[in-house]
Amino acid sequence: MASNPIVNMFKVKELRDRLFFTFLILAVFRVGSVITIPGIDANVLIQYFDDLAAQNKNAFASYMDFFVGGAFSNFSILMLGVMPYISMQIIMQLAVIIFPSLKRISQEDGGQRKIASYIRLGTIVVCLIQSFGITVYANNIPGCIVLQNQVAFKILAMLTVTTGSMVTVWLGDQITARGIGNGISMMIFAGIVARLPNAVIELAQMVKAGEIQLVFVILVLIMFIAVIALVIFEESGQRKIPVHYAKRVVGRKMYGGQSTYIPFKVNPSNVIPLIFASSILTLPLTLASTFGQGQNSAKWVSALARFLTPNGWGYNILLVILIIFFAYFYTQVTLNPTEIAKNIRENGGSIPGVRTDKTEEYLTKILNRLILPGSLFLALIAVIPTIIQNLFGFPQSISMLMGGTSLIILVGVDLDTMSQVEALLKMHHQDGLTKKGKIRSRNL
Repeated sequence: MASNPIVNMFKVKELRDRLFFTFLILAVFRVGSVITIPGIDANVLIQYFDDLAAQNKNAFASYMDFFVGGAFSNFSILMLGVMPYISMQIIMQLAVIIFPSLKRISQEDGGQRKIASYIRLGTIVVCLIQSFGITVYANNIPGCIVLQNQVAFKILAMLTVTTGSMVTVWLGDQITARGIGNGISMMIFAGIVARLPNAVIELAQMVKAGEIQLVFVILVLIMFIAVIALVIFEESGQRKIPVHYAKRVVGRKMYGGQSTYIPFKVNPSNVIPLIFASSILTLPLTLASTFGQGQNSAKWVSALARFLTPNGWGYNILLVILIIFFAYFYTQVTLNPTEIAKNIRENGGSIPGVRTDKTEEYLTKILNRLILPGSLFLALIAVIPTIIQNLFGFPQSISMLMGGTSLIILVGVDLDTMSQVEALLKMHHQDGLTKKGKIRSRNL
């Protein structure tokens, strides 16, 4: 009788402990997302955001809520989530490439720990800047702030939100170390999943009220299923580069003489470019939307806020450009053709039909051919929410959750987590999640 893979997951003690630990941390994260920061009237917030949603003017709030599971609309202690940390990671990775001194530090013994500490210090700075913008945003909501002393409220709110964001990063690190999956990605995954039930209920209510035609909902659901299938199809695609190692005699032993391959995924950077692009736009979007909504705001700030509206074309053009940029950038950092070619040569390997001195050039050409269509695919799916909203009249809160960005993150994180579960099951001699104990990939 065939064993049930779900049952097998809980038979293995290590995997069972990791799963329970992950669920526990995600539960703590969800509880924290509904605890309002001190000095805020939660009832006024609910009424304010309900009015914005009724007028379909909640694009900024929906965007911020998208990554933190509604924590922004609650003005919770975890309202910034892990996005400041991701933004700082991007800035530091770019800085390591640009500044030779930082690159030398990263290559020293214990250098990565120093870089990680710099990232955390920078995250605190980013959190303080964004949290100050949030206090200004709250000040523009009539009756929202109950503390009479504005200075005390700003200091309290900034410290609370910054601490909450750093705690969220720490929780993500705990999942990575003691749970299942990448902790930071799992936090974003949990935020998206937490919003799905409300989105489905809201969509059903709008169909019942006649605000959205049922035929449009069916079309979007078909698109939803098609995008999931395309993402899985693309994530499983590989280009296998054959490598042959010549025989070598070392002492009395002979090494080498075998053939293997280097697996290059169609989308080598997975969901990272999309997360990076979204997070890097969060800071200017927050500041522009916060300081550009008052009557006394500068004209250029108001214009920037309009340009960066998440459902506008300006924002989506920037998103597409950043996705393509980070796809190339992240792939070059993680799959450096120079380093791969160097390792192949040092181990006496060669690619059939390619001269040894042309290995780096050949690998670069292959990677570029894979990255461009992969990044364009990500970018196309990322703008689906805007298309759904503008063509079918879906609200921002629903279109973002049923659109491309959420699907890519959900599917990408799910596939990555499944791979880790698969590896743990096989390590303990259990059947995998699929019949043959492995997640299949397609060779291109």
